[in-house]
Amino acid sequence: MARRVRARDRGRGTATLFALLICPLSVPADEADDIVDALAGGDPAVMVRYRYEFVDQATFDKDANASTALLRLDYETDTYRGFSAFVEFDYIGEVLINEFNSGAGTSSPDRNRYPVVADPKGPDLNELYLSYRASDDWNFRLGRRKLNLDDWRFVGSVVWRQNEQSYDGVEFTFTGLENTTALYTYVNRVKRIFGNTVPAGSHRQDTHLLNVRTKVNDDWSAVGFAYLIDNEDEPSFSTRTFGLRVEGKTGLAGGQVSLLGEFAFQSSAYNAPVDFDASFVQLQAIWSKDAWSLGAGYERLGSDNGQGFRTPLATLHRFNGWADKFLTTPGDGLQDTYLRFGYRYASWVFSARFHDFRADAGSEKWGTELDASARRPLSDNLSLLLKAARFSADSASFDDTTKLWLMLTANF
Repeated sequence: MARRVRARDRGRGTATLFALLICPLSVPADEADDIVDALAGGDPAVMVRYRYEFVDQATFDKDANASTALLRLDYETDTYRGFSAFVEFDYIGEVLINEFNSGAGTSSPDRNRYPVVADPKGPDLNELYLSYRASDDWNFRLGRRKLNLDDWRFVGSVVWRQNEQSYDGVEFTFTGLENTTALYTYVNRVKRIFGNTVPAGSHRQDTHLLNVRTKVNDDWSAVGFAYLIDNEDEPSFSTRTFGLRVEGKTGLAGGQVSLLGEFAFQSSAYNAPVDFDASFVQLQAIWSKDAWSLGAGYERLGSDNGQGFRTPLATLHRFNGWADKFLTTPGDGLQDTYLRFGYRYASWVFSARFHDFRADAGSEKWGTELDASARRPLSDNLSLLLKAARFSADSASFDDTTKLWLMLTANF
């Protein structure tokens, strides 16, 4: 019974905590003469992003052809007595070609014959938050904002999709310990990539995110984190995850090697329908010199009781292949062994990755994937991205999939 009552009370508790924390702290010197100057003296920004996405998926008779455009309007106020505000508004529209299913019930039923391209049309208030710098050590944010922690493997804004993911809540950042940044975020709602018209677009939460980063020296840092996710609308996402991440760089063969090691342990929690305990491991080494980079990595998402390790707040497109075949971890878990390559030529940046996917429990092979991309600036404000992914299935649980992208981004 107490668990149902807390939804009303926790908002009051958050507001009280916010007030208690900021009242005793000193207020920085004014940067604007008054509120009017702060509002009028801010920084506007505009982004326009056009993307064409093609999907050939073996289980569909029709290919997806998605032509979409994103208009993004940002405004950040100047600072007055330590306070500032930020707002970001998005509008996604379909441009000439709309032969795709935007997913989660956001498309009309006749589009179910197409593969999913998760870019539903419509407006969205992506960010709206108030910031307060109470001192050199404390900063607070209250409202809706995008959140990207570490490499976005556990908490991210899904930046690849046209409509990004954002978080409603309050955030506290403390930098008072030497070489250390501690961030705590309380989240009461996650606004997902599917927009405002379907239930999947918004999940109520009672979630706590803690991330503490310590800079060991100029080359190495360590991060400890605790992510307690209580998803009231999708109970299968409710988990407790605790982890440690170490990353750094060192010289090798005339170049530089970037190293990453990460371990996490996860258990079901709160209203989760199935009990399980699973672990996560990520290891990566990337050698770079001049225009070249070569790397290899291994990621394991374990399983238990038929449940795979899950990262429901992550920017998932960045991991386990661009074809997005593992947005949900299989019940037998996932092992992803990969190679990566990069090269810069003039204004072009080329990259390629090869993935081998297998079950973590048992010996089943899920498939392989080859990803490649090329990007370059076309001017000071305009950039071009070409990108491709080919997943070849080795299991009846998956299907062969080819994806192609062309994207133009303009920032003003």
